[in-house]
Amino acid sequence: MTPQRVLVIEDEENMRHMLKTMLEKSDYLVACAGDGMEGLEQMATHDFDYILCDIKMPRMDGMAFLREAVLRHPEKVYIMMSAYGTVESALEAINKGAYDYISKPFKTDEVLLTLKKAEEREVLRKENLRLKDRIGVIEKRYSFGNIVARSEAMARVFDLVEKVSEHKTTVLITGESGTGKELIARAIHANSPRASEALVNINCGGIPENLLESELFGYSRGAFTDANRDKPGRFEEADKGTLFLDEIGEMPFALQVKLLRVLQEEEITPLGGTGSKKIDVRVIVATSKDLEREVVKGRFREDLYYRINVMTIHLPPLRTRKGDVSLLAGYFVDVFNEKLKKQVEAPSSDAMALLMAYHWPGNVRELENVIERAVLLSTGRWITPGELPARLVHQALSAQELSPGDSLSIKKAYRDLQRNLIAKALGTTNGNKTQAARLLEISRPMLIAKIKEYGLF
Repeated sequence: MTPQRVLVIEDEENMRHMLKTMLEKSDYLVACAGDGMEGLEQMATHDFDYILCDIKMPRMDGMAFLREAVLRHPEKVYIMMSAYGTVESALEAINKGAYDYISKPFKTDEVLLTLKKAEEREVLRKENLRLKDRIGVIEKRYSFGNIVARSEAMARVFDLVEKVSEHKTTVLITGESGTGKELIARAIHANSPRASEALVNINCGGIPENLLESELFGYSRGAFTDANRDKPGRFEEADKGTLFLDEIGEMPFALQVKLLRVLQEEEITPLGGTGSKKIDVRVIVATSKDLEREVVKGRFREDLYYRINVMTIHLPPLRTRKGDVSLLAGYFVDVFNEKLKKQVEAPSSDAMALLMAYHWPGNVRELENVIERAVLLSTGRWITPGELPARLVHQALSAQELSPGDSLSIKKAYRDLQRNLIAKALGTTNGNKTQAARLLEISRPMLIAKIKEYGLF
Protein backbone atom coordinates (compact mmCIF):
# COMPACT_ATOMS: atom_id res chain seq x y z
CA MET A 1 0.00 0.00 0.00
CA THR A 2 1.37 3.46 -0.93
CA PRO A 3 2.26 5.52 2.20
CA GLN A 4 0.00 8.51 2.85
CA ARG A 5 1.60 11.95 2.54
CA VAL A 6 1.00 14.52 5.31
CA LEU A 7 1.93 18.22 5.35
CA VAL A 8 2.43 19.65 8.84
CA ILE A 9 2.10 23.46 9.03
CA GLU A 10 3.28 24.65 12.44
CA ASP A 11 5.32 27.71 13.46
CA GLU A 12 6.82 26.11 16.61
CA GLU A 13 9.87 24.06 15.64
CA ASN A 14 9.59 21.62 18.57
CA MET A 15 5.97 20.87 17.75
CA ARG A 16 6.82 20.38 14.06
CA HIS A 17 9.60 17.96 14.95
CA MET A 18 7.41 16.03 17.40
CA LEU A 19 4.57 15.65 14.88
CA LYS A 20 6.96 14.68 12.09
CA THR A 21 8.64 11.99 14.22
CA MET A 22 5.33 10.62 15.51
CA LEU A 23 3.77 10.40 12.06
CA GLU A 24 6.82 8.85 10.42
CA LYS A 25 6.79 6.12 13.09
CA SER A 26 3.25 5.36 11.89
CA ASP A 27 4.50 5.04 8.29
CA TYR A 28 3.33 8.42 7.00
CA LEU A 29 5.49 10.45 4.60
CA VAL A 30 5.80 13.88 6.23
CA ALA A 31 6.77 17.36 4.99
CA CYS A 32 6.75 20.50 7.13
CA ALA A 33 6.10 24.23 6.72
CA GLY A 34 6.54 27.10 9.21
CA ASP A 35 3.45 29.14 8.24
CA GLY A 36 0.53 29.33 5.83
CA MET A 37 2.48 30.98 3.01
CA GLU A 38 5.11 28.24 3.06
CA GLY A 39 2.34 25.64 3.27
CA LEU A 40 0.74 26.95 0.07
CA GLU A 41 4.14 26.88 -1.65
CA GLN A 42 4.61 23.24 -0.62
CA MET A 43 1.16 22.32 -1.88
CA ALA A 44 1.87 23.99 -5.22
CA THR A 45 4.79 21.66 -5.91
CA HIS A 46 3.93 18.47 -3.98
CA ASP A 47 0.87 16.27 -3.64
CA PHE A 48 -0.40 15.65 -0.09
CA ASP A 49 -3.24 13.50 1.18
CA TYR A 50 -3.73 15.31 4.51
CA ILE A 51 -2.78 18.73 5.86
CA LEU A 52 -2.32 19.31 9.63
CA CYS A 53 -2.35 23.07 10.18
CA ASP A 54 -1.97 25.25 13.28
CA ILE A 55 -4.27 28.27 13.54
CA LYS A 56 -2.03 30.84 15.33
CA MET A 57 0.98 31.54 13.07
CA PRO A 58 2.91 34.55 11.74
CA ARG A 59 2.68 35.94 8.17
CA MET A 60 -0.40 33.85 7.25
CA ASP A 61 -2.40 32.22 10.05
CA GLY A 62 -4.34 28.97 9.81
CA MET A 63 -7.72 30.46 8.93
CA ALA A 64 -6.27 32.58 6.12
CA PHE A 65 -4.35 29.54 4.86
CA LEU A 66 -7.50 27.40 4.98
CA ARG A 67 -9.54 29.91 2.95
CA GLU A 68 -6.89 30.08 0.22
CA ALA A 69 -5.98 26.38 0.25
CA VAL A 70 -9.60 25.24 -0.09
CA LEU A 71 -9.98 27.51 -3.13
CA ARG A 72 -6.84 26.07 -4.75
CA HIS A 73 -7.12 22.46 -3.57
CA PRO A 74 -10.75 21.74 -2.57
CA GLU A 75 -10.28 17.96 -2.73
CA LYS A 76 -7.66 17.83 0.08
CA VAL A 77 -8.35 16.91 3.72
CA TYR A 78 -7.55 19.70 6.22
CA ILE A 79 -7.22 19.13 9.98
CA MET A 80 -6.76 22.27 12.08
CA MET A 81 -4.88 22.54 15.41
CA SER A 82 -4.81 25.26 18.10
CA ALA A 83 -3.89 25.78 21.73
CA TYR A 84 -6.54 28.49 21.86
CA GLY A 85 -9.35 26.23 20.80
CA THR A 86 -12.97 27.15 21.32
CA VAL A 87 -16.17 25.70 19.96
CA GLU A 88 -16.61 28.81 17.79
CA SER A 89 -13.16 28.51 16.18
CA ALA A 90 -13.69 24.79 15.58
CA LEU A 91 -17.02 25.45 13.86
CA GLU A 92 -15.52 28.29 11.84
CA ALA A 93 -12.71 26.02 10.62
CA ILE A 94 -15.12 23.25 9.62
CA ASN A 95 -17.43 25.77 7.90
CA LYS A 96 -14.43 26.99 5.88
CA GLY A 97 -13.67 23.47 4.65
CA ALA A 98 -11.71 21.70 7.40
CA TYR A 99 -12.45 18.02 7.98
CA ASP A 100 -11.76 18.12 11.73
CA TYR A 101 -10.24 20.17 14.57
CA ILE A 102 -7.75 19.14 17.32
CA SER A 103 -7.19 21.21 20.46
CA LYS A 104 -3.69 21.49 21.94
CA PRO A 105 -2.31 19.97 24.02
CA PHE A 106 -3.26 16.68 22.42
CA LYS A 107 -2.22 13.08 22.87
CA THR A 108 -0.39 11.15 20.18
CA ASP A 109 -3.31 8.77 19.82
CA GLU A 110 -5.68 11.67 19.23
CA VAL A 111 -3.77 12.88 16.16
CA LEU A 112 -3.39 9.36 14.76
CA LEU A 113 -7.05 8.54 15.40
CA THR A 114 -8.15 11.71 13.60
CA LEU A 115 -5.96 10.82 10.63
CA LYS A 116 -7.29 7.26 10.56
CA LYS A 117 -10.87 8.56 10.59
CA ALA A 118 -9.95 10.89 7.73
CA GLU A 119 -8.42 7.96 5.81
CA GLU A 120 -11.57 5.89 6.28
CA ARG A 121 -13.70 8.80 5.08
CA GLU A 122 -11.51 9.21 2.00
CA VAL A 123 -11.75 5.51 1.20
CA LEU A 124 -15.54 5.74 1.41
CA ARG A 125 -15.62 8.94 -0.62
CA LYS A 126 -13.50 7.42 -3.40
CA GLU A 127 -15.56 4.24 -3.34
CA ASN A 128 -18.72 6.32 -3.67
CA LEU A 129 -17.22 8.14 -6.64
CA ARG A 130 -16.33 4.80 -8.23
CA LEU A 131 -19.84 3.53 -7.62
CA LYS A 132 -21.34 6.70 -9.12
CA ASP A 133 -19.12 6.29 -12.17
CA ARG A 134 -20.14 2.65 -12.43
CA ILE A 135 -23.82 3.52 -12.06
CA GLY A 136 -23.36 6.17 -14.73
CA VAL A 137 -21.86 3.57 -17.07
CA ILE A 138 -24.72 1.15 -16.31
CA GLU A 139 -27.36 3.84 -16.81
CA LYS A 140 -25.73 4.90 -20.03
CA ARG A 141 -25.65 1.29 -21.19
CA TYR A 142 -29.19 0.43 -20.08
CA SER A 143 -30.98 3.66 -20.88
CA PHE A 144 -30.97 6.72 -23.07
CA GLY A 145 -33.64 9.19 -22.04
CA ASN A 146 -36.85 7.12 -21.83
CA ILE A 147 -35.36 4.20 -23.80
CA VAL A 148 -34.51 1.16 -21.67
CA ALA A 149 -32.37 -1.74 -22.92
CA ARG A 150 -29.46 -3.98 -21.97
CA SER A 151 -28.75 -5.77 -25.26
CA GLU A 152 -25.58 -5.19 -27.25
CA ALA A 153 -27.69 -4.23 -30.28
CA MET A 154 -29.36 -1.39 -28.39
CA ALA A 155 -26.07 -0.31 -26.81
CA ARG A 156 -24.81 0.28 -30.37
CA VAL A 157 -27.98 2.27 -31.10
CA PHE A 158 -27.34 4.45 -28.02
CA ASP A 159 -23.76 5.08 -29.21
CA LEU A 160 -25.03 6.19 -32.63
CA VAL A 161 -27.65 8.46 -31.08
CA GLU A 162 -24.98 10.14 -28.98
CA LYS A 163 -22.71 10.65 -31.99
CA VAL A 164 -25.31 12.09 -34.37
CA SER A 165 -27.15 14.26 -31.84
CA GLU A 166 -24.74 17.19 -31.93
CA HIS A 167 -24.83 17.52 -35.74
CA LYS A 168 -27.54 18.70 -38.13
CA THR A 169 -27.18 15.55 -40.25
CA THR A 170 -30.44 14.05 -41.52
CA VAL A 171 -31.12 10.73 -39.76
CA LEU A 172 -33.17 7.82 -41.09
CA ILE A 173 -34.56 5.58 -38.33
CA THR A 174 -35.71 2.16 -39.50
CA GLY A 175 -37.39 -0.71 -37.71
CA GLU A 176 -40.64 -2.57 -37.30
CA SER A 177 -43.71 -0.88 -35.85
CA GLY A 178 -43.49 -0.57 -32.07
CA THR A 179 -39.70 -0.68 -31.76
CA GLY A 180 -39.50 2.91 -30.47
CA LYS A 181 -38.51 5.01 -33.47
CA GLU A 182 -40.20 8.13 -32.09
CA LEU A 183 -38.34 7.70 -28.77
CA ILE A 184 -35.05 7.61 -30.66
CA ALA A 185 -36.00 10.80 -32.52
CA ARG A 186 -36.82 12.47 -29.20
CA ALA A 187 -33.50 11.31 -27.74
CA ILE A 188 -31.57 12.76 -30.68
CA HIS A 189 -33.36 16.10 -30.33
CA ALA A 190 -33.01 16.18 -26.52
CA ASN A 191 -29.25 15.63 -26.74
CA SER A 192 -28.69 18.12 -29.54
CA PRO A 193 -27.84 21.85 -29.46
CA ARG A 194 -31.47 22.37 -30.60
CA ALA A 195 -32.94 20.82 -27.43
CA SER A 196 -34.35 24.16 -26.23
CA GLU A 197 -36.23 24.64 -29.51
CA ALA A 198 -39.31 22.81 -30.80
CA LEU A 199 -39.50 19.15 -31.77
CA VAL A 200 -42.39 18.90 -34.24
CA ASN A 201 -43.83 15.48 -35.13
CA ILE A 202 -45.91 14.56 -38.14
CA ASN A 203 -47.04 11.11 -39.27
CA CYS A 204 -46.96 11.07 -43.05
CA GLY A 205 -49.34 8.10 -43.16
CA GLY A 206 -51.87 9.63 -40.82
CA ILE A 207 -52.84 12.69 -42.88
CA PRO A 208 -54.87 12.53 -46.13
CA GLU A 209 -52.78 13.08 -49.26
CA ASN A 210 -54.62 16.26 -50.25
CA LEU A 211 -53.90 17.86 -46.85
CA LEU A 212 -50.32 16.70 -46.25
CA GLU A 213 -48.68 19.37 -48.45
CA SER A 214 -50.36 22.27 -46.66
CA GLU A 215 -49.69 20.58 -43.30
CA LEU A 216 -45.96 20.42 -44.07
CA PHE A 217 -45.39 23.71 -45.87
CA GLY A 218 -48.35 25.85 -44.79
CA TYR A 219 -50.57 27.87 -47.08
CA SER A 220 -51.24 31.48 -48.05
CA ARG A 221 -54.55 33.26 -47.82
CA GLY A 222 -56.72 32.44 -50.84
CA ALA A 223 -54.77 29.30 -51.75
CA PHE A 224 -58.04 27.32 -51.70
CA THR A 225 -61.62 27.67 -50.55
CA ASP A 226 -61.82 28.56 -46.83
CA ALA A 227 -58.15 29.63 -46.78
CA ASN A 228 -59.03 33.02 -45.26
CA ARG A 229 -55.67 33.55 -43.57
CA ASP A 230 -52.02 32.59 -43.84
CA LYS A 231 -51.16 29.40 -41.93
CA PRO A 232 -47.61 28.27 -41.17
CA GLY A 233 -46.75 24.62 -41.80
CA ARG A 234 -44.85 22.14 -39.67
CA PHE A 235 -41.51 23.06 -41.25
CA GLU A 236 -41.98 26.66 -40.22
CA GLU A 237 -43.05 25.61 -36.71
CA ALA A 238 -39.84 23.60 -36.41
CA ASP A 239 -37.58 26.49 -37.50
CA LYS A 240 -34.35 26.41 -35.40
CA GLY A 241 -35.54 23.06 -34.01
CA THR A 242 -36.21 19.52 -35.25
CA LEU A 243 -38.88 18.06 -37.52
CA PHE A 244 -39.65 14.34 -37.17
CA LEU A 245 -41.32 12.82 -40.23
CA ASP A 246 -42.67 9.45 -39.16
CA GLU A 247 -43.60 6.78 -41.71
CA ILE A 248 -42.01 8.71 -44.55
CA GLY A 249 -42.50 5.66 -46.76
CA GLU A 250 -46.21 6.57 -46.86
CA MET A 251 -45.56 10.02 -48.36
CA PRO A 252 -47.23 10.49 -51.78
CA PHE A 253 -44.78 10.25 -54.68
CA ALA A 254 -45.61 13.74 -56.02
CA LEU A 255 -44.96 15.33 -52.63
CA GLN A 256 -41.57 13.64 -52.34
CA VAL A 257 -40.19 16.02 -55.01
CA LYS A 258 -41.12 19.07 -52.91
CA LEU A 259 -39.64 17.53 -49.77
CA LEU A 260 -36.38 16.87 -51.62
CA ARG A 261 -36.20 20.51 -52.68
CA VAL A 262 -36.77 21.70 -49.10
CA LEU A 263 -33.99 19.44 -47.81
CA GLN A 264 -31.59 20.64 -50.51
CA GLU A 265 -32.43 24.35 -50.56
CA GLU A 266 -33.48 24.78 -46.92
CA GLU A 267 -36.41 26.94 -47.93
CA ILE A 268 -40.16 26.40 -48.23
CA THR A 269 -42.91 27.80 -50.41
CA PRO A 270 -46.36 27.77 -48.77
CA LEU A 271 -49.23 26.39 -50.84
CA GLY A 272 -50.54 29.24 -52.98
CA GLY A 273 -47.59 31.45 -52.07
CA THR A 274 -45.33 33.32 -54.49
CA GLY A 275 -42.13 33.64 -52.48
CA SER A 276 -39.96 31.21 -50.55
CA LYS A 277 -38.95 31.35 -46.88
CA LYS A 278 -35.57 30.30 -45.52
CA ILE A 279 -35.73 27.77 -42.70
CA ASP A 280 -33.21 26.16 -40.36
CA VAL A 281 -34.61 22.72 -39.50
CA ARG A 282 -32.92 19.47 -38.49
CA VAL A 283 -34.89 16.65 -40.15
CA ILE A 284 -35.25 13.14 -38.72
CA VAL A 285 -37.30 10.60 -40.64
CA ALA A 286 -38.52 7.12 -39.78
CA THR A 287 -40.11 4.22 -41.58
CA SER A 288 -41.14 0.63 -41.00
CA LYS A 289 -40.92 -0.03 -44.74
CA ASP A 290 -37.91 -1.27 -46.70
CA LEU A 291 -37.22 1.93 -48.64
CA GLU A 292 -34.70 0.25 -50.98
CA ARG A 293 -37.44 -2.14 -52.08
CA GLU A 294 -39.87 0.78 -52.40
CA VAL A 295 -37.35 2.53 -54.68
CA VAL A 296 -37.02 -0.58 -56.86
CA LYS A 297 -40.80 -0.82 -57.11
CA GLY A 298 -41.03 2.85 -58.12
CA ARG A 299 -42.98 3.93 -55.03
CA PHE A 300 -40.22 6.03 -53.46
CA ARG A 301 -37.90 8.47 -55.20
CA GLU A 302 -34.32 7.26 -55.40
CA ASP A 303 -32.87 10.78 -55.09
CA LEU A 304 -34.92 11.45 -51.92
CA TYR A 305 -33.89 8.09 -50.48
CA TYR A 306 -30.20 8.95 -50.82
CA ARG A 307 -30.83 12.45 -49.46
CA ILE A 308 -32.44 11.21 -46.23
CA ASN A 309 -30.20 8.17 -45.85
CA VAL A 310 -27.17 10.14 -44.62
CA MET A 311 -27.12 8.32 -41.29
CA THR A 312 -29.27 5.25 -40.63
CA ILE A 313 -30.16 3.97 -37.18
CA HIS A 314 -31.86 0.57 -37.26
CA LEU A 315 -33.90 -0.59 -34.28
CA PRO A 316 -33.86 -4.39 -34.00
CA PRO A 317 -37.15 -6.14 -33.21
CA LEU A 318 -37.75 -7.24 -29.63
CA ARG A 319 -37.75 -10.95 -30.56
CA THR A 320 -34.04 -10.69 -31.47
CA ARG A 321 -33.06 -9.11 -28.14
CA LYS A 322 -34.81 -11.28 -25.58
CA GLY A 323 -32.45 -10.00 -22.88
CA ASP A 324 -34.37 -6.72 -23.00
CA VAL A 325 -37.75 -8.37 -22.30
CA SER A 326 -37.27 -8.82 -18.55
CA LEU A 327 -35.68 -5.38 -18.17
CA LEU A 328 -38.51 -3.68 -20.06
CA ALA A 329 -41.12 -5.71 -18.21
CA GLY A 330 -39.71 -4.53 -14.87
CA TYR A 331 -39.58 -0.94 -16.13
CA PHE A 332 -43.19 -1.02 -17.31
CA VAL A 333 -44.33 -2.63 -14.03
CA ASP A 334 -42.86 0.39 -12.20
CA VAL A 335 -44.48 2.81 -14.65
CA PHE A 336 -47.95 1.28 -14.33
CA ASN A 337 -47.68 0.73 -10.57
CA GLU A 338 -47.38 4.49 -10.26
CA LYS A 339 -50.05 5.21 -12.85
CA LEU A 340 -52.58 2.68 -11.52
CA LYS A 341 -51.68 3.01 -7.81
CA LYS A 342 -50.73 -0.69 -7.56
CA GLN A 343 -47.89 -2.53 -5.79
CA VAL A 344 -47.03 -5.37 -8.15
CA GLU A 345 -43.42 -6.55 -7.78
CA ALA A 346 -42.74 -8.37 -11.06
CA PRO A 347 -43.91 -11.19 -13.33
CA SER A 348 -43.70 -14.62 -11.68
CA SER A 349 -41.24 -17.15 -13.09
CA ASP A 350 -44.06 -18.87 -15.02
CA ALA A 351 -45.28 -15.56 -16.44
CA MET A 352 -41.73 -14.49 -17.32
CA ALA A 353 -41.19 -17.78 -19.17
CA LEU A 354 -44.21 -16.95 -21.33
CA LEU A 355 -42.98 -13.37 -21.92
CA MET A 356 -39.54 -14.64 -22.91
CA ALA A 357 -40.95 -17.29 -25.26
CA TYR A 358 -43.38 -14.96 -27.05
CA HIS A 359 -42.57 -13.68 -30.55
CA TRP A 360 -43.62 -10.02 -29.91
CA PRO A 361 -44.85 -9.02 -33.38
CA GLY A 362 -45.84 -5.62 -31.91
CA ASN A 363 -42.43 -5.22 -30.26
CA VAL A 364 -41.94 -2.88 -27.27
CA ARG A 365 -45.34 -1.22 -27.74
CA GLU A 366 -47.04 -4.62 -27.47
CA LEU A 367 -45.02 -5.52 -24.36
CA GLU A 368 -45.99 -2.19 -22.78
CA ASN A 369 -49.68 -2.90 -23.42
CA VAL A 370 -49.38 -6.46 -22.08
CA ILE A 371 -47.76 -5.26 -18.84
CA GLU A 372 -50.32 -2.47 -18.38
CA ARG A 373 -53.11 -5.03 -18.70
CA ALA A 374 -51.37 -7.44 -16.33
CA VAL A 375 -50.73 -4.81 -13.64
CA LEU A 376 -54.35 -3.66 -13.90
CA LEU A 377 -55.69 -7.22 -13.51
CA SER A 378 -53.20 -8.39 -10.88
CA THR A 379 -54.59 -8.97 -7.39
CA GLY A 380 -51.33 -10.00 -5.69
CA ARG A 381 -47.63 -9.21 -5.55
CA TRP A 382 -46.81 -11.08 -8.77
CA ILE A 383 -48.06 -11.08 -12.33
CA THR A 384 -49.20 -14.64 -13.03
CA PRO A 385 -49.92 -16.32 -16.40
CA GLY A 386 -53.61 -15.73 -15.70
CA GLU A 387 -53.12 -11.97 -16.13
CA LEU A 388 -51.41 -12.37 -19.52
CA PRO A 389 -53.29 -12.36 -22.84
CA ALA A 390 -54.38 -15.75 -24.18
CA ARG A 391 -52.19 -15.38 -27.27
CA LEU A 392 -49.03 -15.71 -25.14
CA VAL A 393 -50.31 -18.94 -23.60
CA HIS A 394 -51.46 -20.29 -26.97
CA GLN A 395 -48.06 -19.68 -28.52
CA ALA A 396 -46.37 -21.49 -25.62
CA LEU A 397 -48.79 -24.42 -25.98
CA SER A 398 -48.33 -24.62 -29.75
CA ALA A 399 -44.55 -24.58 -29.26
CA GLN A 400 -44.91 -27.82 -27.29
CA GLU A 401 -46.18 -29.57 -30.46
CA LEU A 402 -48.85 -31.49 -28.54
CA SER A 403 -49.90 -34.84 -29.91
CA PRO A 404 -53.53 -36.01 -29.54
CA GLY A 405 -52.70 -38.06 -26.46
CA ASP A 406 -50.86 -35.29 -24.61
CA SER A 407 -52.25 -33.57 -21.55
CA LEU A 408 -53.97 -30.25 -22.16
CA SER A 409 -53.03 -28.99 -18.70
CA ILE A 410 -51.79 -25.40 -18.88
CA LYS A 411 -49.86 -25.96 -15.63
CA LYS A 412 -48.01 -28.87 -17.23
CA ALA A 413 -47.37 -26.74 -20.32
CA TYR A 414 -45.65 -24.12 -18.17
CA ARG A 415 -43.41 -26.81 -16.68
CA ASP A 416 -42.60 -28.21 -20.10
CA LEU A 417 -41.83 -24.73 -21.40
CA GLN A 418 -39.51 -24.01 -18.48
CA ARG A 419 -37.78 -27.36 -18.90
CA ASN A 420 -37.27 -26.80 -22.63
CA LEU A 421 -35.91 -23.27 -22.11
CA ILE A 422 -33.46 -24.49 -19.46
CA ALA A 423 -32.35 -27.40 -21.63
CA LYS A 424 -31.85 -25.04 -24.58
CA ALA A 425 -29.83 -22.59 -22.45
CA LEU A 426 -27.61 -25.39 -21.12
CA GLY A 427 -27.07 -26.65 -24.65
CA THR A 428 -26.22 -23.16 -25.91
CA THR A 429 -23.62 -22.67 -23.13
CA ASN A 430 -22.23 -26.23 -23.29
CA GLY A 431 -23.47 -26.88 -19.76
CA ASN A 432 -22.07 -23.71 -18.19
CA LYS A 433 -24.62 -23.02 -15.44
CA THR A 434 -23.50 -19.45 -14.75
CA GLN A 435 -23.87 -18.43 -18.40
CA ALA A 436 -27.12 -20.37 -18.73
CA ALA A 437 -28.57 -18.62 -15.68
CA ARG A 438 -27.61 -15.28 -17.23
CA LEU A 439 -29.38 -16.19 -20.49
CA LEU A 440 -32.47 -17.33 -18.59
CA GLU A 441 -32.48 -14.19 -16.40
CA ILE A 442 -32.59 -16.26 -13.19
CA SER A 443 -30.13 -16.81 -10.35
CA ARG A 444 -27.65 -19.69 -10.50
CA PRO A 445 -29.08 -21.36 -7.33
CA MET A 446 -32.56 -21.23 -8.87
CA LEU A 447 -31.20 -22.77 -12.08
CA ILE A 448 -29.54 -25.60 -10.15
CA ALA A 449 -32.80 -26.23 -8.29
CA LYS A 450 -34.73 -26.35 -11.58
CA ILE A 451 -32.13 -28.68 -13.14
CA LYS A 452 -32.68 -31.11 -10.24
CA GLU A 453 -36.46 -30.68 -10.40
CA TYR A 454 -36.61 -31.50 -14.10
CA GLY A 455 -33.88 -34.15 -14.04
CA LEU A 456 -31.61 -32.26 -16.43
CA PHE A 457 -28.20 -33.73 -15.48
